[in-house]
Amino acid sequence: MTPVIRGLGVYRDGRVTLSRDDLLGKAPEARQVGEQLRNVLRQVRADPDPSSFVWLGLYQPTVAEMSIVAEELGLPALQVEDSLNVRQRAKAEKQGDSTFLLFKVLKYVEETSDVETGQISMFVGKHFVVTVRFGGVGELQDVRSLLESKPDLLRLGVLSVVYEVMDDVVDGYTFVADELERDIDVIQESVFSQVRTDDSQAIYRLKREVIEMKRAVLPLVPAAHDRFEASILDMPEALTPYFRDISDHILRVSDQVEGYDNLLATLLSASTQRLELQQNSDMRQISAWVAIAAVPTMIAGIYGMNFDNIPELHWQYGYFMVISVMFGACGLMYRAFKRSGWL
Repeated sequence: MTPVIRGLGVYRDGRVTLSRDDLLGKAPEARQVGEQLRNVLRQVRADPDPSSFVWLGLYQPTVAEMSIVAEELGLPALQVEDSLNVRQRAKAEKQGDSTFLLFKVLKYVEETSDVETGQISMFVGKHFVVTVRFGGVGELQDVRSLLESKPDLLRLGVLSVVYEVMDDVVDGYTFVADELERDIDVIQESVFSQVRTDDSQAIYRLKREVIEMKRAVLPLVPAAHDRFEASILDMPEALTPYFRDISDHILRVSDQVEGYDNLLATLLSASTQRLELQQNSDMRQISAWVAIAAVPTMIAGIYGMNFDNIPELHWQYGYFMVISVMFGACGLMYRAFKRSGWL
């Protein structure tokens, strides 16, 4: 079970008192991990210091591995099931004396302009935080190190972990939104440029990435409107400004995503209409040239019917007259089509 446990620590008064190696040693069995968790939780709960808590970080645990943790911590079965489901919607809810948070983690891939998605779930109790991560993005080791360097924040207890993780996730939303905006600006310039382009595929790809963002951000908007106060138990007053800042970022990104979606729909419509106009222009040009070519074709057809009784055939200037009429008629038609914008 050790590879599943990416982080484990006991914190008290803004500092680490026991680390992962102190608690687990080298490659313990699952049964030993459960016993160690039980002993640590017993000690933390008996500690009169309210800042004392345990933070356990798991990476892609199996159902059996998650069951061990859930049994020791008394985690709700339905929330455990949600944490193992990578298709679950983002949510923030409380049940009994615990809080459950689930976030979609986003990463912008510069080489392909794609948005990669991961998932982080958080079980928050009075004396413990369990983070469950799925996917290749959202590594929390740097978040843990950053939080451990902020003793004043860490001293506020389990919700300091919630804030630091949420802040990292939402910063990712902001970064991805800004990168998508740059991609949309490039597409917008292409759609309205003088060069003939077909941008429908690029617009559809960007709409797909925007939909990924909407799935991550929009479910969190209701909780962001009340600053997560209805979703998180016993939020201390000292942390209220921190969660207000996170809420403001979520609402701003939500507005951005909605704007991107509407803008891409408009660009798709404009690109389609532009292609239709280009096709109409092509058809006008083809029709104009066909009409011009029809004049000499008609004249040549008349004089090629092999009738003997055509006076011009025996006139010494008949050939030059017919050629002049052909060129003159074609010239007049070309001028008329040019003035009308067909050529």
